[in-house]
Amino acid sequence: MGPEEVRKISLFCNVEPEAVIEERDVEHSIYEVPLVLHGQKLDRLILRKLRLRPRRRADFSDWREMIERIRNPSDECEIALVGKYVRLVDSYKSVHEALTHGGIANRAGVRIRYVDSEEVERRGAAAMLEGINGILVPGGFGERGIEGKIATVRFAREHRIPYFGLCLGLQVAVIEFSRNVLGLAGANSEEFDPETPHPVIHTMKKHAGVRRKGATMRLGAYPCRLAPDSRAREAYEQDLVSERHRHRYEFNNAYRSAFEAAGMRPSGVYERENLVEIVELNDHPWFVAVQFHPEFKSKPLKPHPLFTAFIRAALDYKYRLITGYEAGELLSR
Repeated sequence: MGPEEVRKISLFCNVEPEAVIEERDVEHSIYEVPLVLHGQKLDRLILRKLRLRPRRRADFSDWREMIERIRNPSDECEIALVGKYVRLVDSYKSVHEALTHGGIANRAGVRIRYVDSEEVERRGAAAMLEGINGILVPGGFGERGIEGKIATVRFAREHRIPYFGLCLGLQVAVIEFSRNVLGLAGANSEEFDPETPHPVIHTMKKHAGVRRKGATMRLGAYPCRLAPDSRAREAYEQDLVSERHRHRYEFNNAYRSAFEAAGMRPSGVYERENLVEIVELNDHPWFVAVQFHPEFKSKPLKPHPLFTAFIRAALDYKYRLITGYEAGELLSR
């Protein structure tokens, strides 16, 4: 935008010329926009208008380095996001951005393949997930598309593809394992089948019998104790974490010992109420499902550790497909 255009806009909008800020589309990422606005001194203008003095000189070196990783990734992977709202992809905007953040942490570009779980039911998981490097099942409500999500989990488990389940993604992982590993015919969540013979996902006791569901969701942040030798502990690098929740149904502890004996173990627990927060598969390269929403806490300069670990696992899986070796295994030979 040239001086003449600035002058006209300033005149007709009744603002001073330095308050005319151009905001064009950027080439690579929306995260480039703050640098564009800083280059036009928007931050200085706001401080002046509010009569504020900056505490220190603006330093965008970390932000510029982050943008450089986005512009010039050293690797890339493709993640399947299998959900029921994929016709409106912004339904999963926070998950999309958290996956991008995980890619930034690994200097990798992340391509997201949005997969309709109802299409998985019609066409099969193999047809919809061919060539994928990692699979994520996000949160959601209601039974529509659930069997497609369960089939997706089975595909990830049997083909040893990195799997990350968020909220409902944990619940369908538990249902899949109970049916196809534990052999519990008809196992389900009470949300989808109130008469299931095996309610491996159920309503918490304090909400049992409640018909009016207002104020019955588990909302907000809760502490989670991590098992010391778990994937989750390895990612977080700490023993106790706090994560945000938005759900009504929980893992049924009556089946907990059976799950553990068969290889799916709780690796994170809310100790006060003994609620399972994270499950992992022992004999899988990377299979982690959480009852909470880690995407809500991820930031471009501080990617969530579970998303960082998931993308790293997806890159390792891609490497195994290409070479036939585990990442780093060739170096030891």
